[in-house]
Order: sequence, then C-alpha cells, then structure tokens
Amino acid sequence: MSSEGSVGTALVQALRQPLTHHVQQCVLLLLSLRDTVGESHPTRELLVHAATVFGNLQSFTRQELEQAMATQALWHTLSSRLRDVLCTPAHRLLQDSQDIPVTVTPLRAERVLLFDDALVLLQGHSVHTFDLKLVWVEPGQDGCMFHLLTPEEEFSLCSKDPQGRVAWQRKVTQAVCQTLRGKKDFPVLGAGLEPSEPPTCRCGAYTFRAEGRFSQATYEGEWYGGRPHGKGTLKWPDGRNHVGDFCQGLEHGFGIRLVPQASEDKFDCYKCHWREGSMCGYGICEYSTSEVYKGYFQEGLRHGFGVLESTPQTPQPCRYTGHWERGQRSGYGVQDDGDRGERYIGMWQADQRHGPGVVVTQAGVCYQGTFQADKMVGPGILLSEDDSLYEGTFARDLTFVGKGKVTFPNGFTLEGSFGSGAGRGLHTQGVLDTAALPPDPGSTRKRQLGLGVFPVESRWQGVYGPFQDFVQAGCPGDLQEALLGFHVQSSRELRKSQEYLCCERTHPEDHAGRMEDILEELLQHRAPEALQQCLRKALSNSLHPLGKLLRTLMLTFQATYSGIGANKHLQGLAQEEVKQHAQELWAAYRGLLQVALQCKGQVPEEDQDAETRDLQVHRLMLPLVLPSFYSELFTLYLLLHEREDSLYSQGIANLSLFPDTKLLEFLDVQKHLWPLKDLTLTTNQPPGDHLPHFTRYSLVRDKCFLSATECLQKMITTVDPREKLEVLERTYGEIEATVSRMLGQEHNLPMDDLLPLLIYVVSRAQIQHLGAEIHLIRDMMAPIHTGGLYDFLLTALESCYEHIQKEDMRLHRLPSR
Repeated sequence: MSSEGSVGTALVQALRQPLTHHVQQCVLLLLSLRDTVGESHPTRELLVHAATVFGNLQSFTRQELEQAMATQALWHTLSSRLRDVLCTPAHRLLQDSQDIPVTVTPLRAERVLLFDDALVLLQGHSVHTFDLKLVWVEPGQDGCMFHLLTPEEEFSLCSKDPQGRVAWQRKVTQAVCQTLRGKKDFPVLGAGLEPSEPPTCRCGAYTFRAEGRFSQATYEGEWYGGRPHGKGTLKWPDGRNHVGDFCQGLEHGFGIRLVPQASEDKFDCYKCHWREGSMCGYGICEYSTSEVYKGYFQEGLRHGFGVLESTPQTPQPCRYTGHWERGQRSGYGVQDDGDRGERYIGMWQADQRHGPGVVVTQAGVCYQGTFQADKMVGPGILLSEDDSLYEGTFARDLTFVGKGKVTFPNGFTLEGSFGSGAGRGLHTQGVLDTAALPPDPGSTRKRQLGLGVFPVESRWQGVYGPFQDFVQAGCPGDLQEALLGFHVQSSRELRKSQEYLCCERTHPEDHAGRMEDILEELLQHRAPEALQQCLRKALSNSLHPLGKLLRTLMLTFQATYSGIGANKHLQGLAQEEVKQHAQELWAAYRGLLQVALQCKGQVPEEDQDAETRDLQVHRLMLPLVLPSFYSELFTLYLLLHEREDSLYSQGIANLSLFPDTKLLEFLDVQKHLWPLKDLTLTTNQPPGDHLPHFTRYSLVRDKCFLSATECLQKMITTVDPREKLEVLERTYGEIEATVSRMLGQEHNLPMDDLLPLLIYVVSRAQIQHLGAEIHLIRDMMAPIHTGGLYDFLLTALESCYEHIQKEDMRLHRLPSR
C-alpha cells in the first residue's frame, strides 16, 4: 500500500482481483480450446456455450463493480442529511436523472434516483421513497412518458426523448423484477431466462401514511395495480384489525373486523360482507356490550331484516327481530322486553314504537292500539287473561284513562270515565249494566288481534327481499352469502374465533359450482312426484337457498309466537303467516326454476294464475313447510280451543265408562248395525248352548269398529292437513266396510246412521285436543276441497266433537248415572 491509497481501495482490489483474474483466465482458456478443435467436433458447441457463460459472468462482475463505484460516488454529491437517510451498504444506484434527465408529474422532484430496491424522489431536503416491490410500470400515451403506480401515489416520468424514456422504463422494470425475485438478473448454469415483465398481482406489506380511513394502517396481503386486491390483513396502531377480501383498494367481499373499545379486553367483532369499503349485505356482529346482531347492512349501517339480541345476564335483556332502516328499528318488528315481561309486535319508526301495535304480557294480558314516540296513544283495546275486554283510551303507561267500556266474562258491562292516581288504584264513574245477556263464547275469548292491521304480505318483506334480489341477479354464487346469509358456529365458538380472526363458513369458492348443481337438479325434477322429493331435500338443507330462506322464516315465527307470544289472541296472525310463507317459498322455487331455464337457453315458464298457484302451494309446498312451524302454531290452536277441548275430554272420559253395547245403545245406533260378531264373550258359555245372551256382551269394550278406531288414531301421527283428511276418509271407509260385512252386502250409510257410529269411533279413539286438530285442518285445507267429500267428512267430525261436548250434561241427567 502506498501512503496515498486508502484502505477501502486496497481492500476492493484484494477481494476483486483474484476473482476477476480467474474468470478472465477461464474465458481465454475456453476460447483457446474452441479454436483448437475443429468446426465439426462434437465438443465445439459446448465450448462456445461455456465461453459465452463465462463472458457474461465477466460482464456481470464488471457491471456490479461499476454500480458500486457509481453508488460510492453518489454519496459525495449528497448532503449529509440525505446521506444519513439513503446511505446503506446494500444500496446500489442503477440510474440517476443527472445522467439521463427525467421530470416527474404531478409530483415535484429535483432529482430522481433508482436504486436496486427503491425509487427515490429528492426535493430539497425531503426524500420520497417508493419500495420497488409495490411499484407498477404502465406505458404512457406518448413516446417520452411512462406511468408509475404505487399504493398512495400515481405519477409519470417524462424524458426529453424516446431513448431516455426507454432507458428509464427498462431500468425500472428490471429493478422491480429483481426486487420481487430477490436476486440479480444473472442466468447461472442450467437456469432458464427469468420473465422480463413483473407480475401485476403481488403480495407485500405497506403502511399507509396519507390521511384517510387507512391512515397509519399496515396492509399485508395481495395487490393489483398498486391497490390492495384479493385477500389481506389491515392493522391500525389503535388495535383495529381487518381480515378479508379487498377489491381495488377497498374492503369488498367477506371480512372480519375487530374494533377495540375503551374498556380493557373488550372489542366489537364484525363478520360480514363488504361492498366498496363499507358493510353491505349479511353479517354477524358481536359487540362489547354482549349484544349480537345477525342481519343485513347497507353503507355500514343496519338496514333490512336483522335480529339484535342481548344475553340474559345483561342489566336490561332484550331481543328485537324485524326491519331496520339506516341503523334504526323501522318498519314491522317484534321486541321482547325481559325486564317488563312484554313482547311488542307492530310497527317502528326511528328506533321507537310508532304506528299500530300489539303488546302481549307474560301475565296473558294483550293490548292493541296506536303507538307514537314509543307510547300508546288514542283509543285501543285490552284483553285480560280472564277474557274481560276494555275498549277505550289509555295513559302512556297503558293504564285506563278517559272514556271506556269494560265487558266482563259474564256479560256485565261497565261504561264511563276511568282514571288512576297515586295510592288510589283504578277508579271510575259510570254505569254498571248487569242485565246484559252472557256474551257469545267466541266474541271475546276468541277475539283475534292484529288481523287487517299488519298486511301479511308485507310483514317480513325484509326476509323475502334479499332472496328476490338474488334471483333477479341470476343466482350468482359469489352473492349467495351476502344476500342469503351464512351459517356460523355457536356463540361460544364465535367469541373464540375472534382471537384468530377467522369464521368457519362454507368455502365461498364452492358456491358457484353448488349453485349450478342446484339449478340443474331443479330442471331434472319438475314432475309432481319428483318435485316434492326435490323440494323436501332442498328445504331440509341449511346450505340450499330455499333451506336458508325457510330457516330465517322459522326464526321470525318463533320470535313472534313462542314464549310470551304463545297467546290465543294471536292465532289468526300466525295461521295467515304460515300460509304466506308457503306462498313465498313457492314463488322462490319458481324464481330459481326460471333462472335455471334461462341458464340452459330454454324458454321460461309463463306466470301461474292465482288458482293454479294456490293449488300447487297447498298440494306441494304447505305440507313440506308446515312441520317447521307446527309446534308454535298448534300451541296457539290449543290455547284458543282450550275450553271446548276440556268439555270434549270430560265427555270422552264419561263415554269411556260404557261397554261397547251400552255405548251403541246410548248413542241410538240401530241394532242391526251393531257388529256383534266382533265381540268376544267374557263369561263361560256352557257347551252346546248357542242361544244369544246379550248380557254376555255387556262387559266387552273397545272391540266394536276396532279397525275404524285404530285408523282414526293415526290422525295425530301427521301434521299435513291433507293426510289428516285422508285418515278421516279411510276411517269412514272402515266404518262402512264393517257395517257391510255385518249385513252381508254393500251398504252406504246415510248421515243419520253415520253420525252416531262416527261418534262411537271418535269416543273410542280418544284423540286429545280434537277441537284444535279440526280447526287447524279447516284453516289449512286447500280451497279446492271446499264443498267436496273432505269438507263433508270434516263437518261430520265437527258435529261429533260438538255432540261429545254436550254428552257430559246429558249423562248427568240419566237416572242410571
């Protein structure tokens, strides 16, 4: 080393020279060998290739050294402040705007530096650095310009001539490729050429600095054209996290977001679908207040149908099932108030009860009236558990005030002015009428609330609407979750999944293929028998669109009519709702079928007329959906007909005391119709004694018309009204068959003979709650059966039911009793 030389220069020479010399000797040796062998020698091609590779290596090392020397020279031209920011041992300068001038628009930059891992814009003392992993190069509109896309900036580099643009664009493109691959562009032995263009879809991490929703947030995931696109994760410094799908820089598709709250270890968790950066479509949100919302969103607010529920342990437990608008309860909805033991069924506006509504209490008291600003105003009615009826005006706390009329169960009426005060209880000034006749049992006790006030077709439009939108859009698989909802785990698993920012759902990529299979299956099962099996399978599948719709309707039905809502005065609302659900599910099936036909290029079917639609609904859809609502619906029928069923049960108990022959005689059944051949004697009959002894039959019971009795008992094994009517028809056939067998010829029973025999069979069948069964069949029976055989048989059964209720009084008047 000379005294003038630096240690760095000497070190570079010591490290570089042996390798450079060795490669140079290899090149010379290979070229010498090439010249030695003949043109046709088999090794000549190998030697030429080897010489080329080593020549490239020689050029590569020379280029690396030049880059290092250029980078070293660069640091001397920069201020100490800029050197502190940019100078690192790994940095290599690839291009400098002082060598090939370029300008930057719309950004301002005095100097542009391209390093092997970053593009740097210098303006005074400010440095703007762009990571090349997240830089996209796009050609410009003229020959002197090209565009660069980055996560937060879009700008162009303009040169004085096309040659300058080509040099800069090539260098930037090559640098981006090298950065993404993590190595230099040198083809080693046996390796193929690397692609010259960087991929448009990439993975990377970036922290946003500009003001906006993503400010200070770090995104890690998939990118496209300088924007988050695909699957990724956003993390903010304040603890917010978002994991999900992105599109063109915005949350779009399914995503999970955690938002920490002020209290320690508390956060809101949103698992829902997003559109262009805001929640839109179906979602499930768990709040730090222990509330859970499952329903639809629009522009980040609850909108459409949804259920908001708090846990029973909360200070004020409540549950709202219904419609929302712009984040507030609005439209038809049902809310339970756990503290007050009340359920409100009716209209809402701006998060308050507003419009017609019904309040049902845990004590069995029902109110119906008009609400305004969350309070009942104007005239209304109150039905108490003992069937007393108040008609008049109410105070805001639902106490009697002003003019009104009370009708008591015994028919007495009290009409006048009512009021209440602190410590005074209820007081009135009016007229008590005790001369009125007892009311018709059906007038007050069976009075139905809400009928005509809440049109059945618009009650749950928020549930039907998304399905209709799904069908109108052509049933796209990627919208199935957003429009129809998705299945998630139990609440405990939901909370656990928040820690891992995951949601166990059906794989979305499977939806498109599954929808194609569903539509294809509908086309292949259009015959009536095959269609019913196909619909049964669809409705029982929680992942099928029809199955999802049915489960949501079941949720609304249970929210309205179970628990506190199990009130006899709501039976009319419930039964018309079940019929409407069956119609809507049939319309949903028809919509899916039309989409399936269009997908296959076939002509869609014509719209059905009302008569054909009703026939199909009652024949195909209603029997399939009724079991889903039967428990709550039949409970309402039981409560509504409880008194008649009690009288019927007492009558059955009294009639069961009779042996067969005594009961036939008591019911005035003609003796030639008695099936004595079916009776088994209960006393020892002396040998050879063949004389008839009716006394021997007097203790025999439950033997006459046994086949008809066992047939009628099958009525309670099905919930389908048509199948119940078919059981009744077979029972009628068994009665006639038994009589014909006794008479030895075919015999058609007239009504006068049929009714006593049917009363006998009904009394022996001992079907519980027969009144509820009869009325449910009557309400759910297809209109086509009105006036036909089924109608006749059902009317006969109703006559038997009423007759048996009266038998209790009749038996008490008999001397033998």
